[in-house]
Amino acid sequence: MADITRRFGWRHLRGAPTAHIRHHRAGRLVHDGPGLSFWYRSLTAALSEVPVDDRELAMTFHARTSDFQDVAVQATVTYWISDPGVAAARLDFSIDPDTGVWRGAPLEQLSTLLTETAQQHALDVLARTPLSAALVDGVAAVRERVAAGLAAEPRLPATGIEVVAVRVVALRPEPEVERALRTPAREQIQQEADRATYERRAVAVERERAIAENELASQIELARREEQLVEQRGTNARREAEEHAAADAVRAEAEAARTVRLAEAEAARTVRLADAEATRSVRLGEAEARRTVALGEAEARAARELGEARAGAQAAWLRVHADVDVATLHALTGTRLADNLPRIDSVTVSPDVLTGLLSRLGGTAGGERA
Repeated sequence: MADITRRFGWRHLRGAPTAHIRHHRAGRLVHDGPGLSFWYRSLTAALSEVPVDDRELAMTFHARTSDFQDVAVQATVTYWISDPGVAAARLDFSIDPDTGVWRGAPLEQLSTLLTETAQQHALDVLARTPLSAALVDGVAAVRERVAAGLAAEPRLPATGIEVVAVRVVALRPEPEVERALRTPAREQIQQEADRATYERRAVAVERERAIAENELASQIELARREEQLVEQRGTNARREAEEHAAADAVRAEAEAARTVRLAEAEAARTVRLADAEATRSVRLGEAEARRTVALGEAEARAARELGEARAGAQAAWLRVHADVDVATLHALTGTRLADNLPRIDSVTVSPDVLTGLLSRLGGTAGGERA
């Protein structure tokens, strides 16, 4: 839609690049072209705006196949107005000079024209096609037939319209028919799915059997290897025991030989020590005997000499005392007795003792005198 601005009784129109503007004033064409911008008076101006961009026309219609089945066709036609002057002359593209709004509905007229023309050609091709073929190849056939029919339609160029492309989006039967048509395919798909399931299960069972066989073979091989391992361990244990026994025998022999050598060495050492001790004892005995003999001889000599000296002294003492009188001997005896008596600090003489002593002394003196 054109952009119209009011200024002091004048109007300014600014069109879009995709809109073809035609301006007539007093029956004379003043402005003609896309994307125009100009001033005009609304009371003397006749304006037309023709869109020249590509237009998408979506259409949906029903048709009947050769086997009397209803189908719904969804299509899209792309067109554009190649000759805006012809289109403006054949259709009412005039706009209000004050608001820029179309006075009529030219695009709806074009839509009706294109829809009816396309529907006519689509119905023609589907009426000679059965439903099964229409569902399989109907989209391409309808598209080609509609495109060819629109291209050959003389009214479209006379209106300034050119068809750019035709697309058929879908061609669908009634819901009940569609469900009925889907049933065999679904059954077939279900059968194939069941077959695939059975095959998958069979493959799974076969694989499980193979896995079980492999596991059994693995267990058998493992048991065989365990048996070999037990045998090898027994062999290794026996060999190890034999090696240990041989080593113990060698060790025992070495220990016995060492013990024998140590015993022999100890015995030899003991014999040597005994010999040395015996020799030492003999030597000590001989030395002790010699010392004892010498001591005995020395003691004998000393005893003999001492006896001789005592005998000489005694003889001399006797000789000396033989020549001394009795009084002197008594005096010496008293002196000797006094030397041998213990020390007496005080002596108490009783009259009885003194009387006896004096009597003894008196008796002794009388005897000596007699």
